[in-house]
Amino acid sequence: MKPQAGDTVRVHYTGTLDDGSKFDSSVGSEPIEFVIGSGMVIPGFDSAVSGLEVGGTVTTHIPAAEAYGERMDEAIQRVPLEMFGERVPPVGVTIGLQGPMGQQMRAVVAEVDEQTVLLDMNHPLAGQDLTFELELVEIVGK
Repeated sequence: MKPQAGDTVRVHYTGTLDDGSKFDSSVGSEPIEFVIGSGMVIPGFDSAVSGLEVGGTVTTHIPAAEAYGERMDEAIQRVPLEMFGERVPPVGVTIGLQGPMGQQMRAVVAEVDEQTVLLDMNHPLAGQDLTFELELVEIVGK
């Protein structure tokens, strides 16, 4: 039986980049649980799982556009150093921000100079094509 839109599924996955490096995996821990078609996972992941039977596996290549999107220059912003007061974050650290509508966002500190901090708010996997090895473990409640 294949899952339908609205079904809750449990899936084991291993995600790799084009260079073969692994960026995430549920193997050895609990499978990820999500609702098919709800937008809880990236579109390419969702559609690949939709085609599986319970116990089935697939390796799927997901282009950046169907994953976390392309990197956007407008998601990189320079802000005044004084916004951080005495606690200037080091380059490479991820910080939490609040957007204009109150939404929570994350940014990586890309650069710090005497007057500004360069923040990159792109998702860390933006611009990357992803490959996932997927196993549909269970359709919850079926």
